[in-house]
Amino acid sequence: MNPMSTISYAVIGTGALGGYYGAMLRRSGKDVHFLVKSDYEHVLQNGISIESVNGNFSVNGENVYNNVSHMPKCDVVLVALKTTHNSVLSRILPHVIKDSGTVIVMQNGLGVEDEVAAIVGEHRVMGALCFICAEKIAPGTIRHMDYGHFMLGQFCRNSDGAGITAAVRRIADDFICAGVTVKPETNLGLARWKKLVWNIPFNGLSVALNASTKALMNSSVTASLAKTIMEEVVGGANACGFNLERTFVDEMLAATSAMTDYRPSMKVDFEQGRELETEYIFKNPLDAASASGYPMPSVAMLYKELLFLNERNSRM
Repeated sequence: MNPMSTISYAVIGTGALGGYYGAMLRRSGKDVHFLVKSDYEHVLQNGISIESVNGNFSVNGENVYNNVSHMPKCDVVLVALKTTHNSVLSRILPHVIKDSGTVIVMQNGLGVEDEVAAIVGEHRVMGALCFICAEKIAPGTIRHMDYGHFMLGQFCRNSDGAGITAAVRRIADDFICAGVTVKPETNLGLARWKKLVWNIPFNGLSVALNASTKALMNSSVTASLAKTIMEEVVGGANACGFNLERTFVDEMLAATSAMTDYRPSMKVDFEQGRELETEYIFKNPLDAASASGYPMPSVAMLYKELLFLNERNSRM
């Protein structure tokens, strides 16, 4: 534990992501407050259980709330909601963030920080790119299967990035002391596009083809398709002013081949009948690339397929 740090944390969205990282912070002795909805009573009585490849542990049900107005204002707010629920942030954030506080957006996609910046101010927003294989398997229970690190960067609308600020380092130190590997990022926008290189093909194809990561990589047909989509995303990033090397595609494919077989979060959402996060992961990158004169036809086709599947799923 970092004895010099007295940062308090609020977790908004205690699912697989928020529950895991919040529990890691709590276990290390940090002051963490959880907003919990569907399984509030269970978590209040039994706490949060983490079944992890690095060792199981649990934290008690202290500082658990189902009403944001009952939460104290904290130094750092971790936004781990699905982006499909972002409309509630304007009502939630003012209740939980101190006047000098920071919001860390732990969501996938492009443009997620912009919405939060409109609520709390650009200088008070960071983004976290989480690389973790985890899912919520029961009330208050999260299974952590692989990875767990994240990249952390200061929000900046300039494509050159904001550099690594003292605030980023301070928060990163808290997570590192909690056992989470954190890489401070000089350019959050570039990091967002790098994450999309993986998220767009594997989240999208897992739903469209009803396949896990291992199945997609074990077929030369779908592995080739994933590579084509990834290369389009790299092209989109470069068109938008972010210097992303083509070799990054091969690095991501190799990492996916080596990882534990995994159902991406979009596939889990689809199987459970939840709305898919297509706007931030697909539409916003497509719009940004198109505005820069770079079409992404394979990404656009996959996006339309997901819209159809999402619409049909919502009627079932």
